[in-house]
Amino acid sequence: MTALAAGPQHGYGIITDIVRISGKRARLRAGTLYAALDRLQAEGLVAADREEIVDGRARRYYRLTPDGELRLAAEAERLRHNADTATARLQARGTRQGLGELGSAFGGGLSAVFGELGRAQ
Repeated sequence: MTALAAGPQHGYGIITDIVRISGKRARLRAGTLYAALDRLQAEGLVAADREEIVDGRARRYYRLTPDGELRLAAEAERLRHNADTATARLQARGTRQGLGELGSAFGGGLSAVFGELGRAQ
């Protein structure tokens, strides 16, 4: 859903945006993406925006619905809360290593780590 937060995108655009957003840690195959888009559409979080014909092939664009924007904002807040909690606990332990260094140790930031933890729950 984050890939659609900036505006409508077609499938391949979503796939490449996910790679960029994740710092190359997440890669989706087309089948996985379209199954997720179908589920998000069924939940009313994503909708088809328009279709174009490019090189003789249909290219469908997807967009967040108002409910999708609310759900994404709630998830972003949940992740922010988790990151704030982890930061406070590390500071209480007297962790000397800076958050930027910790993020680098995990290949791209604490938010990516917390995002992975959130999906695992």
